[in-house]
Amino acid sequence: MKNIKMKKAILSLFALAIVSVSCDDFLDVNENPNDPSISTPSLTLPVALEDFGELNGRTMTYLGNQLVVNWATPSNWSANAIYSRYNFSADDFSNIFETSYATIFKNLTYIENYEDPSGAVDYSNYKAISKIVKGFQYQMLVDLYGDVPYTEANLRGDNTTPAYDDAETIYKSVIEDLGLAVDLINNSAAAEDPGTQDILFEGHMDYWVEFANSIRLRMLVRMSNTGQDAYIASQIADITANGGGFIHATAGVNPGYTASDNQQSPFFDYFVQPNGAQQNRKDFTVASEYALAFLTNANDPRLERLYEEAANGGYKGAEQSTILPGVGFTSDDLSKVGPGLLVSADQDQIVMSEAEALFVQAEATVRGYLPGGDAAAQALYEAAITASFVQLGVEDAETEAQTYYNQDIINVSWDDSTDKIQAIITQKWVALNGTSSIESWIDLTRTGYPAGLPIPAESDGVRPIRLLYPSSEYARNVNNVPTQTADDVFTNAPFWK
Repeated sequence: MKNIKMKKAILSLFALAIVSVSCDDFLDVNENPNDPSISTPSLTLPVALEDFGELNGRTMTYLGNQLVVNWATPSNWSANAIYSRYNFSADDFSNIFETSYATIFKNLTYIENYEDPSGAVDYSNYKAISKIVKGFQYQMLVDLYGDVPYTEANLRGDNTTPAYDDAETIYKSVIEDLGLAVDLINNSAAAEDPGTQDILFEGHMDYWVEFANSIRLRMLVRMSNTGQDAYIASQIADITANGGGFIHATAGVNPGYTASDNQQSPFFDYFVQPNGAQQNRKDFTVASEYALAFLTNANDPRLERLYEEAANGGYKGAEQSTILPGVGFTSDDLSKVGPGLLVSADQDQIVMSEAEALFVQAEATVRGYLPGGDAAAQALYEAAITASFVQLGVEDAETEAQTYYNQDIINVSWDDSTDKIQAIITQKWVALNGTSSIESWIDLTRTGYPAGLPIPAESDGVRPIRLLYPSSEYARNVNNVPTQTADDVFTNAPFWK
């Protein structure tokens, strides 16, 4: 979606003075979140959406890219060693869990529960948006952690130690809530228009319907291995019945990002400081040798958009390992994150790309959940590849995409790919490089594709399939948080596996 030039300073004041909290603050019982003098949905929504975009654009994207071998750490560098050794602990990536509850869910729940004191303003659209964003983030938490607090979460002083709900139960409840959110939008003609306070879709509620349907379909496709085809079919029939369709353009948060300090787009800021000074993160985040070889062998012009040419010339990656012997590398020898990803300080923070939504529809069609058979699936698959070329700024993108997918290469050409699911997930992996790559890790766990991804030697040949609950949960909610060991990272699969 196009940028929305709101005053970031105002949002910063909202975040500081109204709803910004620390990771431990969401259980604070000294504040009444239902006090209308604190805030209104119109003030709270942009802050919640900004936090949502930032979390998905930084930690989750970085983790995903490492675990599906888009990026690497050379063997003679110590930075990022955790991504090769897979020695995840309860203290690693904890902000995914903490930020979800401490800020995102807290603010969205406030919006859902808010009632205008005068009774003059109908905030139904805001409430629907809150349900949709919560659904997106709860799906991620279940995919990454399994059971999490749900029915008793976000009650603050009424329950500071929420129970953990069953993962599958949460999934189905979220799927139902996404349907309810669509109904709320479709039956709220007189509701307040969020307008520019909606920093994702600018108040276009039909886009929110598409987004809800796309999240819901993604969840249902993820359940394809659970033997619940009748349930999946009934839910997809409900999506079809609402007539809203699926997202037709990349969905990105943008409150008015600028090149100024603390105002840059989250993914861009993760690598590049204001005034163009590089952070160390860009210096020690390099292309993986495997990803470059895959793109090269497929004659994929996206290579030069996903990765930049090394300072010393050419495109070169590293193996994802910290123990392999051999010649060391300097930062100038290796390719870094490319210009199709690090576009500008004011770029939208993508939360779901058009390419991803099309690949999900292609998989749903192959599995028989959507109509049209092989021809429809192929059209969706090729449209998804084209959308990726456009998103990355490949010159003459549509023509180049057609040339690419018409090659006689397995997992590139539809006709040459005997396993259509493998082709879809493999091309989805390429398309999500640098954006929603956490989805690629989840797809890898679910399907085993893309096949052949190397595993670092120091990982004992096993790749993580989940994260551990943060240490803070064992400190403040010890009677409810499930007991885990370090082995759970590799053995305790999501319910849909």
